[in-house]
Amino acid sequence: MPGSTGLTAYVPLIVMFVLAGGFAVFSVTAAPYIGPRRYNRAKLDSYECGIEPSPQPVVGGGRVPVAYYLTAMMFILFDVELVFLYPYVLNIDALGLFGLTAVLVFLVPILIAYAYEWRRGGLDWS
Repeated sequence: MPGSTGLTAYVPLIVMFVLAGGFAVFSVTAAPYIGPRRYNRAKLDSYECGIEPSPQPVVGGGRVPVAYYLTAMMFILFDVELVFLYPYVLNIDALGLFGLTAVLVFLVPILIAYAYEWRRGGLDWS
């Protein structure tokens, strides 16, 4: 009937999920039977950019440098910053002066932290 909003509107979505699930189950169950079965040492080893894998990292006798963790945390910080700025960019006209003030209150501490990290040398890879 025209104008009825029953479950018929969801039939294409349900069919899509059933097809996707069926394809996933078929792929996982069929892969061992149709995939290659010739394994050698190179295929079973872990891949580390073409270098022979070592049991321990060479730097520091098994320790990973702290610079890697600091870089990862800085990436997460600035990535999350951009995620929070995205809604402001979409509604910049509607928010007006209040939105500008809110964004400045949000950005100033992050920019201070960025300047501190830059001055401290955390962005240098030497």
